[in-house]
Amino acid sequence: MQRRLVLVRHGQSEWNLKNLFTGWKDPGLTEKGVEEAKAAGARLKAQDIKFDVAFTSKLQRAQRTNDLILAELGQRVPVIEDAALNERDYGELTGLNKDDARKTWGEQKVLMWRRSYEVPPPGGESLRDTVARALPYFVREILPRVLNGEQTLVTAHGNSLRALIMVLERLTPEALLRRELFTAAPIIYDVNADSTIAAIKDLAG
Repeated sequence: MQRRLVLVRHGQSEWNLKNLFTGWKDPGLTEKGVEEAKAAGARLKAQDIKFDVAFTSKLQRAQRTNDLILAELGQRVPVIEDAALNERDYGELTGLNKDDARKTWGEQKVLMWRRSYEVPPPGGESLRDTVARALPYFVREILPRVLNGEQTLVTAHGNSLRALIMVLERLTPEALLRRELFTAAPIIYDVNADSTIAAIKDLAG
């Protein structure tokens, strides 16, 4: 039985382009983001993957990326949306230009909020908080479908996907922080029956 899971970070959003902390705000994709999503679909089509189900967040940049990928594949499958897969909440940093945030709080403090596993920005979530939200959902709702042989697509966000990657790739918190996820670059996991990874294929452009 083939057990395949594909993770995709959404394409470039309007706030990515403006270098803003986005979090739970809901900007759309840029034209580049739309093209990135279509390209992700084309890369997956070349792998001849036929999905049975797709999961995404409650935010439109992930939903639109998911829709564009499936359209490029010419596939219609059930799509399940859940806030557990939303991006990390950046609290008071949300909507701020990252350079302006450094001027306000200082380079080191902003770096700590962005790269520390445990320290949240004011009013927001740490990466550990995001893992605590996204990982149980993955284990409860997504992984059983994968283990049952359903070819599964998850289109979400850099930090919520890191929560899934942490368990899939057995990463330490320190290694997780260094794990780069490019926009609309599919990562294909072939999963063993015991939830370990048989193979990983990164389709970064």
